[in-house]
Amino acid sequence: MKDITLGQIVFSKAGRDKDHFFVVIDYKKPFVYLCDGKLRRLENPKKKRDKHIQTTNYIDRELQENLGKQNRISNADIRKSLSQYFEEANPQS
Repeated sequence: MKDITLGQIVFSKAGRDKDHFFVVIDYKKPFVYLCDGKLRRLENPKKKRDKHIQTTNYIDRELQENLGKQNRISNADIRKSLSQYFEEANPQS
């Protein structure tokens, strides 16, 4: 079974959103609630089965802490987390 954590970046393997990256904002087995801050905003997260996502090793610790404490986060926070992931995954020389 996959280890899925709040604030983790995941990759969609199936559905209309295939090949898109999201942040996990909630997890109620077997469903994961995902946001990207643009098309899937916090107000309307994507509900997806955990078998249809691929986890990454990247977890935004600040976002994870805020989600765990039920602190308010914004769509901008989600977009920032995703952009940091892409910067770290593809550093420009």
